[in-house]
Amino acid sequence: MRKEDNGGKWVVRFRPNPSARLRLFCFPYAGVGASIYFPWTSRIHPSVEVAAVQLPGREGRIGEKPIDRLSRLAPEAARHLLPLLDRPYAFFGHSMGALVGYEVARSLQSENVAGPVHLFVSGRRAPERRDGLPPVHALPDREFVDEVSRRWNGIPPALLGEKELLDLLLPTLRADVAVIETYEHVERDRLECPISVFGGTEDRTTSREDLLAWQRHTQGAFRLSMLPGNHFFIRNQQDAIVESVVADLHPALAGGGGGGC
Repeated sequence: MRKEDNGGKWVVRFRPNPSARLRLFCFPYAGVGASIYFPWTSRIHPSVEVAAVQLPGREGRIGEKPIDRLSRLAPEAARHLLPLLDRPYAFFGHSMGALVGYEVARSLQSENVAGPVHLFVSGRRAPERRDGLPPVHALPDREFVDEVSRRWNGIPPALLGEKELLDLLLPTLRADVAVIETYEHVERDRLECPISVFGGTEDRTTSREDLLAWQRHTQGAFRLSMLPGNHFFIRNQQDAIVESVVADLHPALAGGGGGGC
């Protein structure tokens, strides 16, 4: 796997921290970019550097064609992360980002690259579990927007009234939904690193059983935390999530390594 210089356009380090003991790579959920993790930089432990993954087709990469299949997205992201794996690191992802982070970890493992010391997944059922709903990513624009809004409440009401902006963002959102809906889990060796899972108590898209099923994907420790909120509980529970992430990373920050994948 060939390295790309310093992550290139794929990684945003809002506050580079050369003395950081650990780098936390954060993967965004569908339709959004790296900036959703900017608030974490003021909440995170001083020994942790937040490195948000910027996928094609959003924010500073809005002019690029988004990738609509995880089988292509994960190895490409893994290749661009390689130069920044010079110290212990962990992955965090919410919803689609959880699935991307998981598959990036598996892509690195398949290349015999030392994996993350911890995988954090949020608001996403275990990879082998399907929701049983018909796919929507190929629907006409209006029907697609209606279904995304109904299923996940994933489009802010203010954006729905801004047609030009919505038209600009739709290709990326459609590609991200395609990433989720076309994903096929392939059984491989379990990850060695611990997995911590976050779920929303009012999330209609993901049950507690869906979240507990992540346990079979690790040879290490497993923990499930349920937080108040719907599918996007991450927006209102940042303090609780970051506090929990730092607590789980304590062994690595203390020099114990945390049991990388």
